[in-house]
Amino acid sequence: MIELRKKIQKLLSFLYGKEQEYDLINSLWQRIETFKRDHPKFQANLSTHQTLTQEDVILITYGDQFLEPHCSPLHSLNAFVQSNLEDVISGVHILPFYPYSSDDGFSVIDYRQVAPELGTWQDIALLGENFNLMFDLVANHISAKSNWFQNFLVGEKPYTEYFPVIDPGTDLSQVVRPRATPVLTPFQTPEGIRHVWTTFSEDQIDLDYRNPQVLLEMLDVLLFYVAQGAQIIRLDAIAFLWKIPGTSCIHLPQTHAVVKLFRAILDVVAPSVLLITETNVPHKENISYFGEYLPEKQRSDEAQLVYQFPLAPLILHTFLIGDSTQLTDWVEGLPELHPGTTFFNFTASHDGIGVRPVEGLLQSEEIQNLVQNTLTHGGQVSYRSNPDGSQSAYELNITWYDAVNDPTRPEPELDVRRFLASQAIMLSLAGMPGIYIHSLLGSRNCINCSAETGRARSINRETFILEKLERELADPNSLKSRVLTGYRQLLLVRRQLPAFHPAAQQRVLRLSSGVFATLRIAEDRTEMLCITNVTAKSLELEIELSDCELMGNTEWMDLLTGKTFSARGLLRLELVPYQCCWLKINLV
Repeated sequence: MIELRKKIQKLLSFLYGKEQEYDLINSLWQRIETFKRDHPKFQANLSTHQTLTQEDVILITYGDQFLEPHCSPLHSLNAFVQSNLEDVISGVHILPFYPYSSDDGFSVIDYRQVAPELGTWQDIALLGENFNLMFDLVANHISAKSNWFQNFLVGEKPYTEYFPVIDPGTDLSQVVRPRATPVLTPFQTPEGIRHVWTTFSEDQIDLDYRNPQVLLEMLDVLLFYVAQGAQIIRLDAIAFLWKIPGTSCIHLPQTHAVVKLFRAILDVVAPSVLLITETNVPHKENISYFGEYLPEKQRSDEAQLVYQFPLAPLILHTFLIGDSTQLTDWVEGLPELHPGTTFFNFTASHDGIGVRPVEGLLQSEEIQNLVQNTLTHGGQVSYRSNPDGSQSAYELNITWYDAVNDPTRPEPELDVRRFLASQAIMLSLAGMPGIYIHSLLGSRNCINCSAETGRARSINRETFILEKLERELADPNSLKSRVLTGYRQLLLVRRQLPAFHPAAQQRVLRLSSGVFATLRIAEDRTEMLCITNVTAKSLELEIELSDCELMGNTEWMDLLTGKTFSARGLLRLELVPYQCCWLKINLV
């Protein structure tokens, strides 16, 4: 405990200087002691850090995803998940469920309330009785409609110091941003027009962490979420947290120090709570949020999980061209992660498919091919401003089903198999899977949703009338039923196999450009051979087992079909288009 206090004090000194260090550590430590006193249940596990297994799978969903009369949406969400997914997922990421004014929840009006149209904290607690909960800490910004900013607008202290006010003549050309809108937004105040930093929109006002009181406020919110049952806390848009004009204002050392501070505090009060950083940036920048590895502690000092952002555009590219070479190259080059850290693997989310993460991994014409595919398949593309004044593609707005399948040339049986093959690759890789609800259901582009809101991202955010959805799922021939049934099979098999543990060894196999193949090896040395045909053609494979450092005379079983294959040094497989095999040595 003394060591952690010293670490926290050192971080505060780096952020705010030695002259404020003493008062800040006392104020912060008082919060820690109060939390420990008020929530003794967390103290019983102070020496225990949460360990993820192959059974851990997170569902990503909005709180109002399922609607039915006379029920709160959060109650309906709980009912749907328990009825359809209780045996295949371990946790639920409820996207921001707080009162908000825009951006489908990410412009938060009040961090501590559940939006009344969604339900109550009791609804959240009921969901948490059966599933691990993941909450968003929208740390970078707050709604322009929030009390904090409304008080700023009328000149009320201390809120006059809560937001970065910048002279509009300041050179901000180096600022890296995910939007094409202006960096600064003018607002009328008692002191006249003041230009406030708005990274994402004029309704999302950035917080000024150069003011230590802002940090303390957000630490209070962090601890509040822990008290409300969050086992995983997602640090939304964390990369943009600290602003210094004249710099890129992304990934600054001060931002990393804040993440380290959050982690250190959780290690004091609730070490079983995990941090995950959301940084839609190139891979090297992304994994920097694991922080520094501490060998004596067998853990990192920042986030335990980071989003695996390059995975989605690389898998999409793989299926569009029917060639796994670049995906294979990338996976083979992934660094071996330290104990206690892992990737959050996903292909789709409430946001679009980011293309910045494949800068340097795909050529510009290959990225343009992803853009053109999105437009051809009925999606949209969001752009960002570059420091030189130009714009470039930032995000592909489309459902994953329509991204990998051409809606203008439907082939239902092949389309479902292609879609599930793309998911099987994601599920087979080292890390913890995150599955967006629309992927579980094979949702199509909601053109009307986007038209109604005027926002490209709405194309992948359709809500469901629960009764209608249940009728579709009851029809085994419907698209949603076929996708969910196939997805459930993948998940049911996956959670039984230690070789899919997040920390299990992973080795890429180069068998053919038409397949993506990995060998996963469990702690007990149990091996799982994962092979996916990424083409629309049938393929014949002959695998020289000795070349893969596998036993020569063996019988293998495909756990997805139950089919067995005898090998005498050579394993022969015939794969239909987009077939996936999860092969295990059959000891029977």
